Amino acid sequence: MPPVISVQHLQKRYKDLVAVADASFEVARGEIFGLLGSNGAGKTTSVECLQGLRKASGGELSVLGMDPRTQARELRRRIGSQLQESRLPDHIRVWEALDLFSAITPGGHDWREVMEQWGLGDKRKASYHALSGGQRQRLFIALALVNGPELVFLDEMTTGLDPAARRVAWDLVRRVRDMGTTVVLVTHFMEEAERLCDRIAVMDAGRIVAEGAPQKLVTDYAKYLTVVFSTDAPDVEFLAGVPHVDKVMRHGSRVEVRGDGAVLAHVACSLVAHDITPPDLRVELPALEDVFLALTGHAMEE
Repeated sequence: MPPVISVQHLQKRYKDLVAVADASFEVARGEIFGLLGSNGAGKTTSVECLQGLRKASGGELSVLGMDPRTQARELRRRIGSQLQESRLPDHIRVWEALDLFSAITPGGHDWREVMEQWGLGDKRKASYHALSGGQRQRLFIALALVNGPELVFLDEMTTGLDPAARRVAWDLVRRVRDMGTTVVLVTHFMEEAERLCDRIAVMDAGRIVAEGAPQKLVTDYAKYLTVVFSTDAPDVEFLAGVPHVDKVMRHGSRVEVRGDGAVLAHVACSLVAHDITPPDLRVELPALEDVFLALTGHAMEE
């Protein structure tokens, strides 16, 4: 089955500014595909090029078998989009927004059914400014789906939401995929990408630096473990000489020992030999944040 999206060496320049230097990736039908990167990495510019909202400076693009540079109008009838800076007029009502979007793209779902599916029936007459953050996200996703798209782009959809509303939004995204729609999720939230995405492309400085399933990326790029424990013992520097230990870090009473392989067993034996028996000794497995740091050399917020 051909990919829903195929991107080969995408570039986007604004005179001397290079927003996207070289991005290549594919998105399979029916998956949640994540573009993960810090602000300014080129994620939004990339998906705007894929939707025909910006014209790529170079590279080969195919979205649903069409070129967004020359077939943008036809393409937009088959995709849904929730942009990074989504907003509606304060006084437009929920039903009015859905009715309007449905009229713009005829042939899609009945907006009344979409409104009920996304839990907005009781807010039918509520104005946009009266909706909570989670309710607004429900509305934006409903608007992106009202035309019955084969593919939907969701750009930083949980930015500004509290943790509870963010988890509600995650459930909505899973429902979108389960209904048969391919999802491209743009995010800088590690946990969001790790929990939702079937595959991820890590983007940094306008380039794709790695691509794969979240757990495979962790296995490939973050191979160390971290042994964590608390102690009041003044000296734990002896752990630096323990087999499989790469680095020892201390923050007050908290000690972190980074290593690989059987590092936990060796650290435990060494602690006991020095009469240190912390009750909270544990191992923390690497996560996607460790992958990002290993690939880019900086934390996400940097």
